Amino acid sequence: MAFNPELCRNESEVESKLIVQYLLPELGYTPDTWHQEVAVGSIRLDFLAFAAQVIPFVLDANSPLSVVMEAKHPKQNLNNHVHRLRHYLNKLNAKHGLLTNGKEIRIYHKYQDDIQLVFQCAGKEVANKINEIKSLIGKDSFQKQIINPVINEVTLSEKNDTRTNSDSTSTEKKERTMKTIAIYHNKGGVGKTTVSINLAAALSNKGKKVLLVDIDSQANTTFAAGLVKFQFDEDDDLRDRNVYHLLESGDYNFIPDIVRKSEYFNNPEVDVIPSHITLIEKIDKLSRIVATQGRLIAKIKKVDSDYDFVIIDTPPSRDYYAQVALMTTDYLIIPSDLKPFANQGLPTVINFVKDINEARQDRGKPPINIIGVLASKISPNPKFVQYTFPKQREVITKRYNLPLMDSVIYDRTALSESMNQVLMVGELEYPDPKSIVKYAETKTAAQQSAQEFIELANEVLRYVGE
Repeated sequence: MAFNPELCRNESEVESKLIVQYLLPELGYTPDTWHQEVAVGSIRLDFLAFAAQVIPFVLDANSPLSVVMEAKHPKQNLNNHVHRLRHYLNKLNAKHGLLTNGKEIRIYHKYQDDIQLVFQCAGKEVANKINEIKSLIGKDSFQKQIINPVINEVTLSEKNDTRTNSDSTSTEKKERTMKTIAIYHNKGGVGKTTVSINLAAALSNKGKKVLLVDIDSQANTTFAAGLVKFQFDEDDDLRDRNVYHLLESGDYNFIPDIVRKSEYFNNPEVDVIPSHITLIEKIDKLSRIVATQGRLIAKIKKVDSDYDFVIIDTPPSRDYYAQVALMTTDYLIIPSDLKPFANQGLPTVINFVKDINEARQDRGKPPINIIGVLASKISPNPKFVQYTFPKQREVITKRYNLPLMDSVIYDRTALSESMNQVLMVGELEYPDPKSIVKYAETKTAAQQSAQEFIELANEVLRYVGE
């Protein structure tokens, strides 16, 4: 039997035509030994294939899964998904993983905490290479594995698959690890602040404890989170307690001393480390002291048991504050309106990340995980969405070789309205911004935008393995 990769035009067809109709039968897996769309705790897998029938999915930690199979869109660069496969194999104690976009097939084996590429071929060569693939991940090659019904009390349960026993239940043990995500682009006006505050709000609404850090001297996130509650300079209570004070010393001014509650901005509330316009005056002083670049890292680490996520809004530059943010973060989201000027800045972003990764290596920190370019401030005009927008999206993966997130944030009126709410006290007008999620509770017109951020939060959670 032959396989034609040209028949795979999207991810669904890679799954059905390559994996289901060709690879699984050729590798000897029968319908009772492989499962699709599987939830393993907080992880979501495309396929799991076993050496023997396993119903219900209950496994011993010393008896790893036979093979994890992940399918991607034919236009996706597989390099952008290796880190996620590594996470899956490590988290599940699995030893074998297959990654494919139809045009290319890769097999990885787990060695200690890393994975190594052991096989690679073009989709059109798979028929000629099938015996080699069988020797690596075929069912017969795993027959000696013994499957035992316990995996640290974590049960693997399928999603939307009638082949499993839906009555099986288990207790899930989940390791809680704080994740830090920077929102960065060196071009302004691409929606950084909007993404930062509303992603924080959406994650908070999903039950996550979130710390929002504003390290941009423009302080737009501080304003948008509702912390600017003064009309006159003498009432400014942010000047002496903001992100600068975290950086100025390693011996005092820790996060609990600086953090503010943004209780009216969102429900549940989001904790905020505010910025201030005076940050621009302090940059020379801070940048002359090498130790200051590690202070945010150290102080965030001290509260890692208090938060699930730290979201950092960054300046649209390569200045000292942007360096601190990227030195601190685990993950990076690059919001972009996908227009030419924003795209022309992407090589600068890539080079900046490379420079930061060198500095991180000197500190023993791993490279930044780029979650992807997030299409934001996109016109919702139907003709634009149908004809122009798909071409703009293709540019990101083809020309700049960057991962592109599935989520899209459209430039809707409700988004700006939510951030520009005001409260009248006598004759004075005070800013009273709301997250789009909170705003949508009373404004039907805001529900589309709110749903877009909920979907973004879901994509982030999937990416980081939550």
